[in-house]
Amino acid sequence: MVRAFPLKPGLLLLALLIPAVFAHLFVGYNGLNWQNLSQGLSPQQWFILQELRLPRVVMAMVVGAGLAVAGVALQALFRNPLAEPGLIGVASSSAFGAVFIMVLGGVLWQQVALWQVGISAFLAGLLATYLIYRLATRKGQTDVALMLLAGVAVNALMGAGTQMLLSVADLVELRSVTFWLMGSLVNLPWSSVLLVLFIVLLSTVMLWRLVRAMNAFVLGEQSAIYMGFASDRLKWQVIFFSALMVSAAVALVGVIGFVGLVVPHMIRLWVGADHRLVLPLSALGGALLLVLADWLARILLYPLELPIGLLMALLGAPFFLMMLLKRRQGWQ
Repeated sequence: MVRAFPLKPGLLLLALLIPAVFAHLFVGYNGLNWQNLSQGLSPQQWFILQELRLPRVVMAMVVGAGLAVAGVALQALFRNPLAEPGLIGVASSSAFGAVFIMVLGGVLWQQVALWQVGISAFLAGLLATYLIYRLATRKGQTDVALMLLAGVAVNALMGAGTQMLLSVADLVELRSVTFWLMGSLVNLPWSSVLLVLFIVLLSTVMLWRLVRAMNAFVLGEQSAIYMGFASDRLKWQVIFFSALMVSAAVALVGVIGFVGLVVPHMIRLWVGADHRLVLPLSALGGALLLVLADWLARILLYPLELPIGLLMALLGAPFFLMMLLKRRQGWQ
C-alpha cells in the first residue's frame, strides 16, 4: 500500500511556494504591484494579471514540477542520482525534434501547429531515453560512466543537428528559435498552460503508481524481479512518461536544465531515498525552484530579462560540480 503524502514537509514547501507566487505576480513590476491590490484593480490591470502573469507563474510551477518528477523517475531507472533529463540528452533531443518541425515543417505544411512540435519533441526525447538506457545497461546493470558518456554523445549529436537546422533557417526563424532554446516562460496562452498541466498531472500520477517498484528497482533489477515487479514494464513506463513530460515542457518553454538534478538530490538529503516521499516532494520543490528562478530572471536586469534556461545553468552547473566532487571523495 502506498504511504500517505508526507504532510509536514509538503506543508512547509507549500508555505514557501505561496509567497514565492505572490512575489512573482506583484514584486518587481511597474504599473501593477502589491500596493494596487488594496486600492482595487482597473480592467487593464486585471487583464495583465489574468492573461500575462498568472499563465506564466502557473506554467513555471507545472514545468518545474514535471522536470523534477522526470528527474526522480530517471534516477530510479538508471539507479544513479546524476541522471537528469538535460544531462543525459533527453532535453536536447526533444529540443532537436521541436526545432526540426519549426524550421522544416513549413515545407510540408502552410502553418506548423503546436501539436506537431510537441509530437516531434516527444518522439525524439523517447528515442533518446531508450537509446541511452540500452547503451548504458549490460546484464541488468547500468554503468554510470557509459550513461554519462552516452549522454555527452547524444547532447553533442543533437546540438550539432540543431545548429545545422538553424544554419538553414531564415532570420525570423533564427531569432525566435534561438531565444526559445534559451528557455522562456513569456506570453504563453492559457490553452498551452492547461495542455502541459494535463500532461504533467497524468504522467506524475502514473509514475506515482510505480513508487514501490522504483524502490525495489534501486536495489537491482534482479531484486525487483524477485519481489514480483515486472521490470520491463517498469522501464517502459518510466521512459514513456518521463519523455512525455520533458518533451511537453521543452516544446513550449525551451530547454531548462538542472531542475531534475538539483531538486531530487535536495529532497533526498532532507527526507531520505524512499520514492514514496521523494516523488511528491520533488514535484513541490521543482515548482518552488522554477517560480523563484523565473522571478529572479525577470527582476535581476529589469527592464531586461534573463532567459531562464541560462539562469538555471548558472545555478545548476556549480551544484553539479559539487556533486561530482562529493562522489570523487567517496571513490577515494
